[in-house]
Amino acid sequence: MRYELYYWPQIQGRGEFVRLALEEAGADYVDVARMSGGEDRMMALMQAPGPKTPPFAPPFLKAGKLLIAQTANILLYLGDHLALAPKSEAGRLWVHQLQLTIADLVVEVHDTHHPIGSGLYYEEQKPESARRAEDFRAHRAPKFFQYFERILAHSDGPYLTGRRATYADLSLFQVVEGMRYAFPILSKRLAKKHPHIVELHRKVAMRSRIAAYLKSERRIAFNQMGIFRCYEDLDG
Repeated sequence: MRYELYYWPQIQGRGEFVRLALEEAGADYVDVARMSGGEDRMMALMQAPGPKTPPFAPPFLKAGKLLIAQTANILLYLGDHLALAPKSEAGRLWVHQLQLTIADLVVEVHDTHHPIGSGLYYEEQKPESARRAEDFRAHRAPKFFQYFERILAHSDGPYLTGRRATYADLSLFQVVEGMRYAFPILSKRLAKKHPHIVELHRKVAMRSRIAAYLKSERRIAFNQMGIFRCYEDLDG
């Protein structure tokens, strides 16, 4: 099957979690909006009255006749079809639960620079962003990292569920990558207290298909339009 991924062509954003899964599996896929006329195709699918399961927003994935939206929902599907999740029902639900927790963390990262409204520029909400980022640095980021560190410390291998990597491991890798870009000072402090997360990040980065992807033009660079944005005023 050739998958069609629909996401904004200029940013990693939430679509990157799906890209990493597709790349790790060596799946045949096309990043539609990065093709000529692809963004128009994406918008047309979102606005068309025809689909019975219309997406609210990107990312969404076309897999045969299926049109699947929401990052965690897409990964739940791909985990089963691309062998990126355990085979047991309990195992699949556990990895999905981990992914949903990562999604919560991603929202909190986003809200450090857009705590009032996504339609406002960062410069229009700087005082609120400073307060939100202070709480994120002091309480929220450590709480999430402690949770994943504890899971890894009691795992039977370097990954969240043991010796085999799942899409949740790829997503946690992406969070660490994004945090290092957006919060370099905070990330150094977190790294000292969470060695298992650091090791997971290293392991994922060394996986052959991921390593090749990270060096390729398919990997969009972090920038000031995505979820992870580098504002020095928010780090510390």
